[in-house]
This record gives sequence, structure tokens and C-alpha cells, in this order.
Amino acid sequence: MVNKVGSIFRPKFFELFRKGGYDKETFTADLIAGIIVGIIALPLAIAFGIASGVTPQQGLITAIVAGLLVSLFGGSHFLIGGPTGAFIVIVYGIVAEYGMSGLIIATVMAGIMLVLMGVFKLGSIIKFIPYPIVVGFTSGIAVVIFSTQIKDFFGLEIESVPSGFLQQWGCYFRNINSINLYETLLGIFCLLIIIYWPKVTKKIPGSLIAIIAGTAASVILGKFAGIGFNTIGSKFPELASGVSMPSPSLPEMSISTVQNLFSPAFTIALLCAIESLLAAMVADGVTGKKHDSNTELIGQGIANIVTPFFGGIPATGAIARTMANINNGGKTPVTGVIHAIVLLLIFFFLLPYAVHIPLSCLAAILIIVAYNMSEWKTFRYLLKGDKADVAVLLITFFLTIIFDLTIAIEVGILLAIILFVKRVSESSSVRKLQEEFVAGTESDEMAQLSNIEHFDVPKGVEIYEIDGPFFFGLASKLDELDHDLKKIGIKVRIIRMRKVPFIDSTGINNLRNLFVRSRKEGISMILSGVNDNVRKTLEKTGLAYEIGEEFIHPHIVPALAKATEMVSR
Repeated sequence: MVNKVGSIFRPKFFELFRKGGYDKETFTADLIAGIIVGIIALPLAIAFGIASGVTPQQGLITAIVAGLLVSLFGGSHFLIGGPTGAFIVIVYGIVAEYGMSGLIIATVMAGIMLVLMGVFKLGSIIKFIPYPIVVGFTSGIAVVIFSTQIKDFFGLEIESVPSGFLQQWGCYFRNINSINLYETLLGIFCLLIIIYWPKVTKKIPGSLIAIIAGTAASVILGKFAGIGFNTIGSKFPELASGVSMPSPSLPEMSISTVQNLFSPAFTIALLCAIESLLAAMVADGVTGKKHDSNTELIGQGIANIVTPFFGGIPATGAIARTMANINNGGKTPVTGVIHAIVLLLIFFFLLPYAVHIPLSCLAAILIIVAYNMSEWKTFRYLLKGDKADVAVLLITFFLTIIFDLTIAIEVGILLAIILFVKRVSESSSVRKLQEEFVAGTESDEMAQLSNIEHFDVPKGVEIYEIDGPFFFGLASKLDELDHDLKKIGIKVRIIRMRKVPFIDSTGINNLRNLFVRSRKEGISMILSGVNDNVRKTLEKTGLAYEIGEEFIHPHIVPALAKATEMVSR
């Protein structure tokens, strides 16, 4: 068992030192990149913490603890872990309904699910979640994040903003007369800095410059012009007295709470898996390296199990910070460790000064985050595609906005499964072959024959060919054979299965029912072109013995010979 887990769980950080290829030059590159990524992560961690309904220090704690653990135990060379915008909606909802204890339980449960996903090698399967679903809920989250920042960006005088999207905008319109001009102008000022700063340099993030400039402007205007601004300090006055790293704590748990939080926990786990593996794939595409998806899931799981006990919130791999790592010369997971250390130093020595940061400035940062998450160009492109994909995209998008991210993901995946089954069913068919048909050597079944053979079907024999997987989605098509069961003069029915790669329990049941109905009508049934995989399934379920070994053949020639013999009697 230990060897089995060891073959699945291979953190890149420890492999790096086992191979002995880590040198001073690589460390220097990692050190510089780690410091820059740590600075980039600072405003985002604070903003994500506040937007999620928790404190700014909890956002930073998440970036520190989860960022460290993801780099130590993850399966990517470059992935940077921490809080991301994708979790804002779900975290805010859990905190509002269950409090911090509920969030701790849900996050730990999600971490356990992630570890199990990795242990059972589900890393590659996660990648196959349909793209319209990913874009649908990502764009939906972006709209929701944008919606939650309207109050702070415009300085609206609202005691408590409703959690529902429609209720939020109703509240905003009712309080539109309370817009604070100074807060709005400061928000626009910070927004413009973030947008245009990359034209100056991309080395230093525009969000950090916006925070410095916005904070300086608010302090100066407050001191010399008497203009007051809503700041982190006005929302979290306890930060002014200093902060300390909280000790690990266990929440009170009950069976009912765990049951209620299972669905949100699953959503957290799925979001984490999707976002982290997408980020790792993007990093691989840029660098040419290869990540280990199962190890990454286990690493993400460990981070989400441990982080909540220090007061943190759910975390995952962050695409923006990962790309910043690569663009600034990061080479190994050591970058992520250094980024966590930088944030830890900021946490202890600089966080008390964060009380002066204006909330409108943080709102500007999150509006840009929402814009970058929206993928509006991709969204618009997908709207031109297949109608079924468009339906999945729009349903997932609107469910995320109007109802709940958990519901959106569950319904979106269910729709994707239904559409997948429908498309596979449409690509599979059951058809009757003509009295004379042509067979080529394109299949293994006909490999022993010449290039093209013509076969005459004896009188009293019908041949039906199943083309595609014989699973529950094909059941209705097989039932169409019922209409032909009472044809006069039919003695033998050949079911040609050369194009059936597999058969499931529903297919077995339908084939058995067809066999029983055929026998009642005095019609014998012969199976042709049965491959080894399908034959094993027939034998395991006992259907092969019910039909009879002499009536199951690997290709059409002996099947036709047997049918001819039977109708000649």
C-alpha cells in the first residue's frame, strides 16, 4: 500500500533535491521571482479575504500557509497557491450561513476529497470537464465578484448588502442617491493606474502601485482637506493594534452540519481541482515542463486540510500568480516557498499599516480581477458554437449568477453528461443490412479476407449491425427490432457486433431480452464479430451460455455458414 501511494504522490519539491540538480544560480532566480510574486500576492490576498466575508489577515494567512504547502507537496514546478477569486462566492455564502466553523469544516472536507481524487488517480479525468461549463461558471463568478464591489467602489451608504445577485442590484438602485463622489473618483483613479501601469513596467504589479497611490491620496486628502474615506481600518479596527499568527483550533462538529456542508465542500474541491490543474497545464504549455496531476491534487488537498485550522480559507493554484512566477524567472517550487516567507514577513511587520488602505481601492483591484476572469472573448466565441454547448454555457452562467455556484456546477455537469450520452447515442446505430452486402478489410474481423468480399444473405436470414458502444444510450434503438420479430419466414437473426468496442449491463439486458423474444417467435439468434472484451462480458454475465457458444462467432463468415445450415434444415 505504501509503495502504491508512493508511486502516485511524488512532490516536485522533494524530487528536486533528491536529484541533486539544485544550484546557486537556480536559487537566485527563484529568490528574485519569489519576492516579486509575494509582493504581487499581497493586495490580492487582502482583497480576496475581505470580499469572501472574512478578515484581510485571513486572506494573508491563506496565501502563506496554503502557498507554502502547495509548493512543498504539489506536482507542478511553477504553481503558486493561495486564495483566488473563484472561491469568493462560495466562501461568502458558507460564512453567511454557517459561520467560520462551517467554513473550516467544509474546507477540510474539500481537502480530504482532493486527496482521495489524487489517490484514486482522478487527476486526468478532471481535465475532461466540458469547456462550456468551465467558462460558464468562471464568467458567472466574475459577474458576481463585480456585483459585490459596487458598494465599496461608489461608497454607497448601505448597512448590509444582500447576498443574492438580483437583491444586490435592487439594493444598489434603491440607494443610488447615496453615491460618494470622492470614493468614486478614488476608485476610478486606482482603476486607471491598474489598467495603464503595465505600459510603464510589468515587473511591478499595477495593483500594488494602485494601493500605494490610493492609500497616499486618501491619507493626504483626509489630513489636509478633511475628506474621509472608508478604509480597512474602519471595517476592521482591530488591525491597528497589531496581529499575530493564530494557533490551530478545532471547530465544533455535528453529523447534521457535515451533511449540510457536503455539497458546498464538493464544490470547493471541484473548483480547486479544475483551477489548479488548468493553471498547471497553462504553466506546462509555456515552459515545456510536465506536472503530475494526481500529486497536485493530493498537494492541494493537504493545503486545504491544514490551512483552515490557522484561520485560512479555501485555496488553489492561481493562474495569474503562476504566470508572474514564470515571467519573472522562477524555476522550481522553491519560488512558492519564498513567496510564502515574504508574505509571512509582511504579515508580522507591515499588516498594521494596511488599516489605511481605502476599500474603493481594493474594489478597483477586484473589478480588474473580475474582468480578467470573465473570459468574455471566449464566452462570445462559444455562443457561436453548437446549440447544445451554448445551452450548457448559458445555463451554467445564469445559475451561477442568480442562484448558487454549487447548483450551477452540479446542474452543468449533469447537463454535460446527458449531452455526452445523447451524442454517443447519435453516433451509434442499429441498421439492417441488405440481402447482398459488401465487406472490406478495414476491420479486424475481415482481416483474413481479400480486400473486398460480397456476401449473399440466404432466405430466412436477417442481419442487423450495431455500430458503436452498446450501452444504455442505445437501448431504444435496439428495441426497434421488435417491429420485425413477427416477419413471416424469418428463421435466423444475425446480430453483427464487429463495431461494438464494449457493452454495459443495460446492453446485456437488452440483448438478453431480444434473445428471449426472438426465441418465443421461433427465431434463432447468432452473434457475429464479437471481440474479446465484449465476449468476456457476455461470459461473465452468463448470456454467452444462454445463447450458446456455437451461436457466437468472431466474424461474419462462420456466422453466415451457421445461419445457412440452420435455414437449410
